[in-house]
Amino acid sequence: MPAKSQDLFFIALVPPEPINGELQKLKELFATEYQSKASLNSPPHITLHMPFKLNPKKQGRLIQSLKEVTQKQTSFLVKIENFKAFEPRVIYAHIHPSEELNHLFEKLSRTLQVQVGLLHPSHKNKGFTPHITLAFRDLRKGAFHKAWAFFQSKMYEATFEANTLYLLKHDGKKWDIYQEFSFGTS
Repeated sequence: MPAKSQDLFFIALVPPEPINGELQKLKELFATEYQSKASLNSPPHITLHMPFKLNPKKQGRLIQSLKEVTQKQTSFLVKIENFKAFEPRVIYAHIHPSEELNHLFEKLSRTLQVQVGLLHPSHKNKGFTPHITLAFRDLRKGAFHKAWAFFQSKMYEATFEANTLYLLKHDGKKWDIYQEFSFGTS
């Protein structure tokens, strides 16, 4: 008997305009100048739960869990400041650490593990490092060093109010916003 198809999702914060457009232009710069196009497959975002496959029968439980998390969540400020890297492939916009963001991450991780059975494997042995990826897996080492020489001293600052959680779904080629969950509403 063939396995049931599963959809691929991830959960994130997505900055509003004009910040989203500014970050998208940086992703496009990486694509044209450094031949790193993989990050163009999703909107600029802060990942709160890495991609996971989910059986359609569990999707209702996922949606309800996200509503429960966000209805009690108050909005908070997210500050983006400059750029950092995970050598030798990833360059990202750095997110200034905040208790509110860490609290949302922990609350979301606990709720999804208990109510939906989703584990967050990437953060099992690492701390939560919120960031907005600009270039990653297809950034070659030589291009990384060239790009990092430019971006490590480049200044960038922006602040936005996080007031919505986003569920993104993969369509087979790219990630699209599937559903939005506004904070403080049921």
